[in-house]
Amino acid sequence: MISKFIFHIGIWAIRKSLRKEYGQEVYRNFVSEAKKQFKHIMSLTPDIGNSVFKFNFAFTPCYIAWYKAFLYLKMDNDTIIGWIWKIHENLLSSVPQGLLKWYGAKVYLGGFRKNAVKHEIRQTQKLLHDYDYKIKFKNIDDTTFEIKIYQCGMKKLCEENGATGLFPGVCRIDYLLSHYMGCGFFRTKTLSDGHEYCDCRYSMTGDCEWSPEKGFENRK
Repeated sequence: MISKFIFHIGIWAIRKSLRKEYGQEVYRNFVSEAKKQFKHIMSLTPDIGNSVFKFNFAFTPCYIAWYKAFLYLKMDNDTIIGWIWKIHENLLSSVPQGLLKWYGAKVYLGGFRKNAVKHEIRQTQKLLHDYDYKIKFKNIDDTTFEIKIYQCGMKKLCEENGATGLFPGVCRIDYLLSHYMGCGFFRTKTLSDGHEYCDCRYSMTGDCEWSPEKGFENRK
């Protein structure tokens, strides 16, 4: 249900931008192919249960469907990643900033901080779904914490369904989200860049620069 909502609201968010750039027919073809791909990938997407990463993982079938629909339109990989970034920017810019920043600090990051330790315990007890995320959690101070990710469920599902081209570009969305939610974020390693883990450091206060034109050489 979460994935279905994300998928449709993402298509809604990109409608004006895609129509302006390519015209109504291209947008209509994108929607038609994306719906077909989404129906297929949802049949292959497992339910990872009440995981702290459940919301993150719910984006995966959407990303795969959008990615394959853009491929169907014969777009190159960099262009596709740019459009997936655009979907997020259009969505986030439509939400009142005060509400978005409250949600980012209190609900999104607050929920991670509260439940990551429980997730790590369940991991030790081997109670996680095969597609769940494997992590190490560390509190830094009152507002900052770090999560090292050793297995990414999103990456695993994408690799098994012909969508490896999403990486590492889709990982950079963490900077976009943190920028719009008014939270601090920094990372020097990701699994998709060939490292042994993703070292995600979050802060409930501060800020995060998006600016993809500057590249991601030092901020993976």
